[in-house]
Amino acid sequence: MIQRLLHTRYRVTDLEKTVSFYRDVLGLEETRRHKSPRGSELVFFKAPYSEEEIELCSFPSSGPVQVQPDLTHLAFEVLDMEAFQRHAESKGYPFSDGPTTTSSGSIIAFIDAPEGYEIELIQKPKV
Repeated sequence: MIQRLLHTRYRVTDLEKTVSFYRDVLGLEETRRHKSPRGSELVFFKAPYSEEEIELCSFPSSGPVQVQPDLTHLAFEVLDMEAFQRHAESKGYPFSDGPTTTSSGSIIAFIDAPEGYEIELIQKPKV
């Protein structure tokens, strides 16, 4: 039986540009980096309060990455959406949608990673 989610993999073309986005824009921690037995370059990240990791994979011999719109996204909690928006814009990554306040009082926004993968940002309502 399944015990827990370990990681989610996203294949990318420009590994270092994408690593920079996850590290410098999203603020994730790089936990490890290595080459797989088949030759993929792998970089793992995690958010400060999460156990699950994100695996970025570069495997050029499998051809260019073609991200389909609205197929998948990662969602991250942020404490201050306005502050995060200013930070992301200063790094050259404006929001692609939002911020929008939901009926539950959360604020959501979206930003696109360098390869076109969508990232959802959620600020939970203040209690």
